[in-house]
Amino acid sequence: MRTIHTDEIIKHVSEMCVEANLQLSSDIKQAIFQGTKNEKSPLGSKILKQLEENMEIASAEKIPICQDTGMAVVFLKIGQDVHIEGISIEDAVNEGIRKGYEDGYLRKSVVKDPILRENTKDNTPGVIHYQIVPGTKLEITVAPKGFGSENMSKIYMLKPADGIEGVKEAILNSVKDAGPNACPPMVIGVGIGGDFEKCALMAKQALTRDIQEHSAIPYVKELEIELLEKINALGIGPGGLGGTTTALGVNINTYPTHIAGLPVAVNICCHVSRHVTRVL
Repeated sequence: MRTIHTDEIIKHVSEMCVEANLQLSSDIKQAIFQGTKNEKSPLGSKILKQLEENMEIASAEKIPICQDTGMAVVFLKIGQDVHIEGISIEDAVNEGIRKGYEDGYLRKSVVKDPILRENTKDNTPGVIHYQIVPGTKLEITVAPKGFGSENMSKIYMLKPADGIEGVKEAILNSVKDAGPNACPPMVIGVGIGGDFEKCALMAKQALTRDIQEHSAIPYVKELEIELLEKINALGIGPGGLGGTTTALGVNINTYPTHIAGLPVAVNICCHVSRHVTRVL
């Protein structure tokens, strides 16, 4: 049994909220650089160069990459032989979010009630997902999610007879409907299987996977490659102003499902696909 004090969790979550908002992961940076080289549209190429410049300024001057610093989504993989000491783990995560957003001067975008709309003024609470895993470690992933792209995400409860072609159509339609509203180039997270909420969770988790690493399942890998090509052939382009770089990556997660269903969730993220992972 290993003990981790919640003070340590607060410290790391706070730091990760700031880090995620100031610096993109290396895979996203590389995809943008590659997109600039490959973009066929002069205007699209110009926009991608502006995104590169924006990344450099954000990192150098310690200011957010995007003014929408997101709602904090936190994934916790808790080793079953870990004992958490101190306050409750949920309170600790939210305190880390509060501290990170206040100390980092990040925009506070969370409202207490979806109808009454009063701002909480510290960007809490976050959306927290827990998973119990073997071992004595605690893995924390902080993924602040902006809502320009989040609002373009969809869930489809397809029929089994729709098959893989129905899945492809659902994903492509989601991207078409999003168009410029999701601030392309996008990263597309997809969940296939499970049930209504499981496929949505898988789609959100898929956004935290390195876009250079394909699924280990052969047909899913082929689907990721095929869909990225088809999405980039839509012509939406950087900023929605036309071009050949509409998406930087397509990540797909799958899970067993019921004989009567074929759930598909498409969680769209703009190029500011923020995620930081640390292991305690």
